[in-house]
Amino acid sequence: MSQPVLVGIYQPGHTVLHRLPVGVKLAGLAGFSLAIVLVRSMPAALVFLAVALGLALLGRVSLPTLLRAARGVLVVALVVAGLQWWLGGYAKAVETLVDLVTLALAAAVLSATTPVHAMLDAVVRWVGPLRRVGVDPERVALTFTLAIQALPATITLAVETRDAARARGLRSPRAHLAPFVVRVIARAHETGDALAARGVGDD
Repeated sequence: MSQPVLVGIYQPGHTVLHRLPVGVKLAGLAGFSLAIVLVRSMPAALVFLAVALGLALLGRVSLPTLLRAARGVLVVALVVAGLQWWLGGYAKAVETLVDLVTLALAAAVLSATTPVHAMLDAVVRWVGPLRRVGVDPERVALTFTLAIQALPATITLAVETRDAARARGLRSPRAHLAPFVVRVIARAHETGDALAARGVGDD
């Protein structure tokens, strides 16, 4: 099974999005994501999806990249939407599905128009002034890097958990969600242990 790709997909170009400062793009993604979370309605969800697709066109992000982003998050989105359907009904489930796909597309646009090293350099610069109060900018950048790298792996865990549940004849969202959460937590502990073994985080 191929691993979904949502990050590390930079496509060199000279579009407006490519030329925007990293800080503007990260702030824009944060604001866009916050709007999606706070504004809950089906018409708004469709508008947000249209905005994400418009940004992809503006940044000339390739169609295969967008399809991989949507496909990568689709499994998680379907699990969460299924849970929403169980708790809140069909309309809520569809809205949740659209919102999650929109977030994945927006993140793909950012990754396709911004080199990862540029984002990490920006994080180090922004956190730099906090060095005086004991904050390590490089450690913060490492955390940011781990978060970026963990996203595809987390989606892969979701796919594997879904396939395992189906192989056992289990279709309930709870049969997918509980093992998925356990595996994500276990992966986080493994990552922490690996970093500790290499002395990362030691004073």
